[in-house]
Amino acid sequence: MGSRRKARELTLQLLYQLDVQGEDDPRPHLDEFWQRHPVDREAREFAEALVRGTKSHEAEIDELIARYAENWELERMAVVDRNILRQAIFELRWGTGIPPKVAINEALEVAKKFSTQESSRFINGILDRIHKERAPAS
Repeated sequence: MGSRRKARELTLQLLYQLDVQGEDDPRPHLDEFWQRHPVDREAREFAEALVRGTKSHEAEIDELIARYAENWELERMAVVDRNILRQAIFELRWGTGIPPKVAINEALEVAKKFSTQESSRFINGILDRIHKERAPAS
């Protein structure tokens, strides 16, 4: 598994932890988290950038999820799925320098590992619609 994939998985775990605990600031939790999940410096820095970026844009991201997840209230969505979406939308909208299709595929791979097949389809549908809204017309 690549360093960035591992970083995305750890990002999900940290976002999940923060969400369940009702925390907005990841900084107080980072040292303990990395002691339990040691990774190389590159993966750690990438994961921390994803967490910080996702948390800093969380209100905007949640508005997008609410708009595109028809008939789903954000609070009733599975915590794992909600945070996979948050992380992927951050990558799609505010970027980490990867193509949108790669960001979507990475989110789906994380969803397959940590959620259900049905969730993967749900996540794919939302991310695809968000991406198409922003993609230039061809």
